[in-house]
Amino acid sequence: MRKPIIAGNWKMFKKLSEAVQFVDEVKGQVPAASKVDAVICAPFLFLPTLVEATKGTDLKIGAQNMHFELEGAFTGEVSPSQLADVDVQYVVLGHSERREYFNETDEAVNKKAHAAFENGLTPIICCGETLEEREAGQTVSKVSTQVTEALKGLSKEQVIQSVIAYEPIWAIGTGKTATAEEANETCGEIRSAISEAFGADVADQVRIQYGGSVKPGNIAELLSMEHIDGALVGGASLEPASYLQLLEAGANG
Repeated sequence: MRKPIIAGNWKMFKKLSEAVQFVDEVKGQVPAASKVDAVICAPFLFLPTLVEATKGTDLKIGAQNMHFELEGAFTGEVSPSQLADVDVQYVVLGHSERREYFNETDEAVNKKAHAAFENGLTPIICCGETLEEREAGQTVSKVSTQVTEALKGLSKEQVIQSVIAYEPIWAIGTGKTATAEEANETCGEIRSAISEAFGADVADQVRIQYGGSVKPGNIAELLSMEHIDGALVGGASLEPASYLQLLEAGANG
């Protein structure tokens, strides 16, 4: 059975004092790590402080992006080795906002996935279609291509350790959510694409999250679906109470 993983993506929100207050309120109430993986993906500036603040707890800290090179003349970028050096455990790769606003390609996401594993980081690899692509019947081809290109060249063991986050772009921050059945169907297609590329035994072990206006009110239904193993959550992860509700749903799902 795949253990649920609930990852909060704070995007470009909060000040450092607010972030510290959040983890101070949450870290002692996180359900046991044997039941659910609890992750907060915070802005770069906060990472060392939050890692230190959560040491010895079941709340883990992730980054929202990284470059694939270890060092060099890449002004404004953060490397996988720098993240690993401050004990970050997860990193979000290929989020639709990175693809749309910062021109990230499938090739770049693949390079980042390799670099993540080479530096002991667990990648949360995002995929998702636009409303226009969905209406044109291109959802399966779009997300399957994004996922298989991101995983290209990884070992079976690395693929199993990866987390895939399906986020329909039309549902991110809009209040719109794919129905649980729609989300499950697409996550199933993602699992099928992984099975075709790496084998059914690998695909059965990969955790696939759903993201896109996930809230305490809809998380339980989403997690009841066969192919949905957690959530990548934006707005509902910004408040301690709602984030803890999401974790409880994951632990009991």
